[in-house]
Amino acid sequence: MENKTWTVPDLLQFSGGYWNICTLHAGVKLDIFTPLAEGETTAPELAGRLQLDPRGLAMLLNALAAMGLVEKRGESYAATPFAVEYLSKSSPAYLGHIVMHHHHLMESWIHLDKAVASGAPVRERVSHAADEEARESFEMGMFNLAMQMAPCIVPRIDLTGRRRLLDLGGGPGTYAIHFCLHNPELTAVVVDLPTTRPFAEKTIARFGLSDRIAFTDGDFIAREIEGRYDVAWLSHILHGEGPEGCAVMLRRAVTALEPGGLLLVQEFILDDTLDGPLFPALFSLNMLVGTPHGQAYAEGELKEMLTAAGLTDVRRIPLELPNGAGVMAGTVRG
Repeated sequence: MENKTWTVPDLLQFSGGYWNICTLHAGVKLDIFTPLAEGETTAPELAGRLQLDPRGLAMLLNALAAMGLVEKRGESYAATPFAVEYLSKSSPAYLGHIVMHHHHLMESWIHLDKAVASGAPVRERVSHAADEEARESFEMGMFNLAMQMAPCIVPRIDLTGRRRLLDLGGGPGTYAIHFCLHNPELTAVVVDLPTTRPFAEKTIARFGLSDRIAFTDGDFIAREIEGRYDVAWLSHILHGEGPEGCAVMLRRAVTALEPGGLLLVQEFILDDTLDGPLFPALFSLNMLVGTPHGQAYAEGELKEMLTAAGLTDVRRIPLELPNGAGVMAGTVRG
């Protein structure tokens, strides 16, 4: 990767950048934007409605206004159009779940040095967390992200003639939903941990697809996958495991596919030099602090894994996706 030219002001602004992050997180956690999306209000009026301290809330509102997420007119405040669309719970495009997921990750990132020194995680895996708020933020945060990504990916993948899709580790089923909406003859099964079922069934029903998409409890590391499929979608699950765990998941997915079946893997993909793009490199650290063996993988590493699992025609689908995301594909030998 090309080295960035740093200046002292850059360094200091970067080091204190968490102030902006914490301000955004506080606004979402306190649900500031939902009432502000309804119309202008003063800090004392909003403080009474939300049962918050007027002085503290005024400071937060002023900072959010300085960040461009709140508009201030005299002594009144309102959400900006962007905040109305993405930070108000009344909006169908609400992204607060992924913001809160990021918030729940912050405590572990503070201890990144300990994770680097020990090579071991400093938190439990969020997908397995007992804390219901953290688990909901994770599951619905994955829904937030997938709703942004799926429309860019699904139309570019030809599933003509395929009838049964396995969404392995599919969380709330967002990709299964989009694949089924785009392919009217397709049915799908989402396989994930039992704690995911309420989120998945609610989301699938919201899109009117309960008759075409089923949810099955399954620990696909511990046991084989039930059923037969002609396409499998593995989105952002390999990074939670080391190479051995990835090999198990891929073998189980391949075993569940019919001859000629298509296996698709989405990940944040590193360059083969491992020093970029930036987001996958940082995401690898997120796996360090949160999992025993997880990491981001390079394109070459993923190709080797898919080939070792018995797939042919292994390739990266040409897609322009944010944050270094990419989709690898391979076909089960006939």
